[in-house]
Amino acid sequence: MALDGVYLSLVKAELESVLIDSRVDKIHQPSRESVVITLRTRGFGNRKLMLSSSAGTARVHLTEREPENPQTPPMFCMLLRKHIGAGKLISIRQDGFERILFFDFEATDEFGDRVVLTLATEIMGRCSNILLIGPDGRVIDAIKRVSEDMSRVRSVFPGVSYTLPPREARLNPLDFSEEELFTRLKARPQELSKALVSCFEGISPIFAREAAFFALKGEDGVSDSLSEEAKTRLCYYLRDVAKKIENKENKYYILRDRDGLMKDFCFVKINQYGSLMFDREFDSPSALLDFFYSERDVLAQTKQRADDLFKLLVSLSERIRRRVAAQKLELEECKNRGEFRLKGDLIMANLYRIEKGMSSVKLENFYDEKGGEIEIELDLRLTPSQNAQKYYSEYRKADTAEKMLRGLIEKGEEEEKYIDSVFDSLSRASTEAELAEIRAELVQEGYIKSRGQKQKQPKALPPAEYKTTCGLKILAGRNNRQNDLLTLKVAGKDELWLHVKNMTGSHVVLFCGGGEPDERDLFEAANIAAYCSSARAGSSVPVDYTRVRYVKKPSGAKPGMVIYTNQKTAYVTPDGELCEKLKIK
Repeated sequence: MALDGVYLSLVKAELESVLIDSRVDKIHQPSRESVVITLRTRGFGNRKLMLSSSAGTARVHLTEREPENPQTPPMFCMLLRKHIGAGKLISIRQDGFERILFFDFEATDEFGDRVVLTLATEIMGRCSNILLIGPDGRVIDAIKRVSEDMSRVRSVFPGVSYTLPPREARLNPLDFSEEELFTRLKARPQELSKALVSCFEGISPIFAREAAFFALKGEDGVSDSLSEEAKTRLCYYLRDVAKKIENKENKYYILRDRDGLMKDFCFVKINQYGSLMFDREFDSPSALLDFFYSERDVLAQTKQRADDLFKLLVSLSERIRRRVAAQKLELEECKNRGEFRLKGDLIMANLYRIEKGMSSVKLENFYDEKGGEIEIELDLRLTPSQNAQKYYSEYRKADTAEKMLRGLIEKGEEEEKYIDSVFDSLSRASTEAELAEIRAELVQEGYIKSRGQKQKQPKALPPAEYKTTCGLKILAGRNNRQNDLLTLKVAGKDELWLHVKNMTGSHVVLFCGGGEPDERDLFEAANIAAYCSSARAGSSVPVDYTRVRYVKKPSGAKPGMVIYTNQKTAYVTPDGELCEKLKIK
């Protein structure tokens, strides 16, 4: 878990500097496993403290978010209001680098006496919990009650004495003996990063891997056979981290993959992934946690709400694909229509040789340079002339079908491209407003039935904005409707327009005032066009670019569908880190 004991100690230090001697103003429980306490501080205004015991997102930090609260407060929330409402936060404690923070509140009991109550926040994965402990050391209640049937190791329910979870004796990662460290490492012959996790208290696997990466220079190594150089580098790295933490010089980093998805975080810069990951720096441990979990929750909720749209688009795409495949098969059959005309002509040329009631006839094929005969089937109920007209009718039917099928196939393929473009936009949508715009687009195109009552839609977002290293503005459409607006309305005719070649993606406009952008600006704009497309995970992605004046929208075309000429092509490998740096927040 990235929120390890060391990181939690940094959060504790930040909370102490802001919240000590503050008073509880409000207590809310926005979800079954989280609590938000608003405190009135001295000199910092009202600050909100987030406590979460959710298995995958357990944490403690200051938050700027406004969570939606239930109309009826849960029982645990009412309990906290009763016991520590208007209480004073007098201390925050942590036992070593255990992932538990104790918040001591000075409050008044039902007899009017001053007592100290403790709110313990345990961050231990699926065993995470939030407990209110009385002055006698007994649990008043917990956000998750744990009976003896649920856990033989440690029960948590009202009235039981509070005990700390089982703890192993480990080294302090910020103050340790080198001799003892290497003695322990030698006794644990395994991968160095795993051995470090078992030796030190309160460090996460990602930090241990980074320490091992630095010590071994990116090579593999086993803990019981480290070279002297590796030992020296390992100690230097750990001492350097400890010094930066002591002097408050360290920063906090979120790791994103090439798709922009947040993967992890740490209190040191992570270099082990090279170009596969890029980071974003924060000055505050709480600010990082608030951003990381809030953005991840919003993204998860957005993807969940977009599930129905994903299912619809997949269904539409498969239906269109099957229809086009059937039409192509039918078109293939129409290629033989010339035989119908040939047979009709041969019958008309040999009417004197054919009698009614014949089921077939062999006639000389005078259209064939080599000569030879051809056998023609006849309907014995029809006259020779009627049989010829029947073949002519089959020819005209196949000829008409071919013309119609070509148009239907072209239309179906364009529709399939459009659905793919909507799917691409949806896969990159990260806000409710973007989802609303995509949904409205599908309603307008007739793929979704309009709901009876008009619902209030979130405010439409503008195109995503970037700025090149040289200071030029770049705009990228978030969806097809924005693509049309950007290309056909916002951008001037002399600006530079970019789009991935033969793939779905955003319309990107580099605002260069009609001048020629330098290679760096063009490269960065092309990188954004490639990254904001279905080819973001590819390499050497072709990106076409031309002036906006050469981009046209055919009459009746779907949203976002355009044609363009006078283009040139650049090849780039999408760089998510670069795009993130250029993006205007």
